[in-house]
Amino acid sequence: MTSTDRLLTASDDQPRAHLLELVGAIEPWDDLERTHLETAAQWIAGGAPLYRVRKPDVPAMHLVSYFVVLDNSRGQLLLVAHRNAGLWLPAGGHVEPGEDPWAAVVRECREELGIEAVASPIAGEHPLFLTVTRTRGHRPHTDVSLWYLLNADAHTITSYDQGEFNAIRWLTDEQVLDESDELLDPHMHRFTCKLQHARTGRHRR
Repeated sequence: MTSTDRLLTASDDQPRAHLLELVGAIEPWDDLERTHLETAAQWIAGGAPLYRVRKPDVPAMHLVSYFVVLDNSRGQLLLVAHRNAGLWLPAGGHVEPGEDPWAAVVRECREELGIEAVASPIAGEHPLFLTVTRTRGHRPHTDVSLWYLLNADAHTITSYDQGEFNAIRWLTDEQVLDESDELLDPHMHRFTCKLQHARTGRHRR
């Protein structure tokens, strides 16, 4: 066994039952999300290592926590221009070995946006959406991303991690849906449609 294999094995000792519960509680928006949920559940239950231990692609499939920040009063979502991805995305980051995905949201929100994470009542401290995405560019890998929803007033975000992001933008649902797929996370339109449905109250937990 190599040192990397030993590290992967050690870092794989985490509460899989909790992750399976999180994934199982997500109501699929469409057939693609249903497929992604099944893929994620099989991956978690199958014993594969779940957490990234070396950038950018070890292991080749690993867990990410996204968080979409919603300003309710303005009806706008926050997207960030991610330097490495070259796309407008929600903020977020990789879940550390053994870390709870919500704890990763709290940590990354503080690091990337300088604010405390406040869970939206739509989903609470639970993911609203899940995607399984092959990344683009150098040394591609697969992100299994749990999408969380936060509430914040836009005026409270006065800075951001300029090492990670080129810029930030606040957009309405309609503005997000009007953006080209080529400029956004490939699942951003689908998430926005699911969020619109959830905000009507028919998808509240």
